[in-house]
Amino acid sequence: MNRLDTRDPDFIRQFHALHDWDANLDDQVEGRVREIVNAVRDRGDAALREFTERFDGLSTASAADLEIPRTALEQALNSLEPLQRAALEEAAQRIRAYHEHQRSESWSFSEDDGTRLGQRILPLSRVGIYVPGGKAAYPSSVLMNAIPAQVAGVQEIIMVVPTPKGQVNSWVLAAAAIAGVHRVFCVGGAQAVAALAYGTETVPAVDKIVGPGNIYVATAKRMVFGRVGIDMIAGPSEILVISDGSAPAEWLAWDLLSQAEHDEIAQSIFISWDDAHIDAVVSAVDQALSVLDRAPIAGKSWADRGAVIRVRDRAEACEVANRVAAEHLELAVADPESWLPDIHNAGAIFMGIHSCEALGDYVAGPNHVLPTGGSARFSSPLGVYDFVKRSSLIQASAAGANTLGQLAERLALGEGLTAHARSAACRVTDRQK
Repeated sequence: MNRLDTRDPDFIRQFHALHDWDANLDDQVEGRVREIVNAVRDRGDAALREFTERFDGLSTASAADLEIPRTALEQALNSLEPLQRAALEEAAQRIRAYHEHQRSESWSFSEDDGTRLGQRILPLSRVGIYVPGGKAAYPSSVLMNAIPAQVAGVQEIIMVVPTPKGQVNSWVLAAAAIAGVHRVFCVGGAQAVAALAYGTETVPAVDKIVGPGNIYVATAKRMVFGRVGIDMIAGPSEILVISDGSAPAEWLAWDLLSQAEHDEIAQSIFISWDDAHIDAVVSAVDQALSVLDRAPIAGKSWADRGAVIRVRDRAEACEVANRVAAEHLELAVADPESWLPDIHNAGAIFMGIHSCEALGDYVAGPNHVLPTGGSARFSSPLGVYDFVKRSSLIQASAAGANTLGQLAERLALGEGLTAHARSAACRVTDRQK
């Protein structure tokens, strides 16, 4: 674990060394992913089956066997214990209710001369959602990715999920049934992204790919962007906890480890100005690691990329938080509302000592697919708005075309675009023949 102190003259250099880290820039990974993407693009199902057997140990008689039938989703849902099923369904209901508030409607207005302007909002036709299936299974990711698409009105939702050695997680399939996923394919990695982007004989091409994944998935998404839309380039999980000492150290330790247990390259950062509180939290993390099931993963994450930053005061805590622009920001303070005017960059903000990040991961309602790697400075959580497209509406009346045509003609001539100028001038009343 790294200890930083803003009073240290070398703090800025240390901070940048800690924070400016991007595994997605690995040139060797880029080359391997390009080979995979090109192979799937050029050879379709044959390449997809080869890569699935090589990387996931799953051999199939035909590409059709890569699809999990809808009946299997329903069987998985029905096989859950009643309390397990109720938990998934309640989480889905809360996620759906939250995202219903993100709906937006088409709109238009008319000007005095009869010209009508507006915006038309339509759902995407088909989207692909990537669900991780390597080190852990994530039914919550199924809900978070599919439900906003369903609320937006997407016509077809295609899900891909790796199933190493054919091991299918019943929770993931049950979540797909609840979330209204239309088709599921047991493929993962860069090859799954390529299949969704270009389509194969079996996997249909989609309009947009969403969902988190490892470095290979992230690199493949970057590579196919333009052919399809993507939600974001997701990096390792992150959490930043700011505490004024009002929360028990044990609570905060588990909050920090909730992200560290995702991956060895996840990052957990703790900020406070209370030295005794800092020491208590560090001690609590060590104690928690001694009993944590995923201690080898979480312990390496905390040792290599975890950090404790001692700041001078609340203002400096906000300044550092805005520089980090964390995926998850916990304000474990007595009056979190008063902090909001000074917090500008965060994917999700958890306000108060009772609002742990884990609630947001599963059941609070807001989406847990969030910007990482500092991209919260300019990006937003996944939402209904990611699954719609907007078209501008322009309907000029004769009077409107007469007025606007003259203005457009002058501007077009100023740019040296004669055809533009003449196209506009044709609509001007005294230029018509």
